[in-house]
Amino acid sequence: MIYEYIMKNFKNGEPIFLNEIPGSSREVIRQEMKRLTDEKKLERLYNGVYYIPYKTILGTEGKVSIDQFIEKKYLSVGGYLTGLSLVNKYGFTSQNPSVYEICSNEASTKQRKLDIDGNNLIIYKPLSLITKDNIRELEFLSLMSIIDKYSELSGLEYRNKLREYVNKVGVNFIIVKEYISLFPAIVYKNIYEGGLMNELV
Repeated sequence: MIYEYIMKNFKNGEPIFLNEIPGSSREVIRQEMKRLTDEKKLERLYNGVYYIPYKTILGTEGKVSIDQFIEKKYLSVGGYLTGLSLVNKYGFTSQNPSVYEICSNEASTKQRKLDIDGNNLIIYKPLSLITKDNIRELEFLSLMSIIDKYSELSGLEYRNKLREYVNKVGVNFIIVKEYISLFPAIVYKNIYEGGLMNELV
């Protein structure tokens, strides 16, 4: 039953979490997943995370989508990319990160490093609980705490890009003011240099 459910509801490369499998007992599901893994019908990616084994068009072993893993595990519960990933996401740098840095409610410790199928992840505990009402503002403050390290833009080009990001995402500066004291002082300097101090007044 479980195998049929998986084959019907999950695609190649999609991470499968134990809590996504219906059943009366977690232990029964866990045992069945182990059996399916032993029979090579499933592959285990990480503790409690599986995927359907498949071949690529080149005939090599298929991999799990790390983006889908991050989305399911860390972002969907309240989280956002940070570090170089965040700066790259909004076009402030063309550098591609070698490490995925994620701020997520899923984190139970201040910082945790993981290796998921050869991908390096650093998971940070947020400075405040991330909700749908503050996620844009906390992401903005995270960006402002690191933008000076990673941005390839400067001057008017930087300020225009920052304004474009703020408008596109819909950052509410009333909410920013509620959380700004939780972040390092460099945030104020970077907001000032980005031409956004008036929004904080």
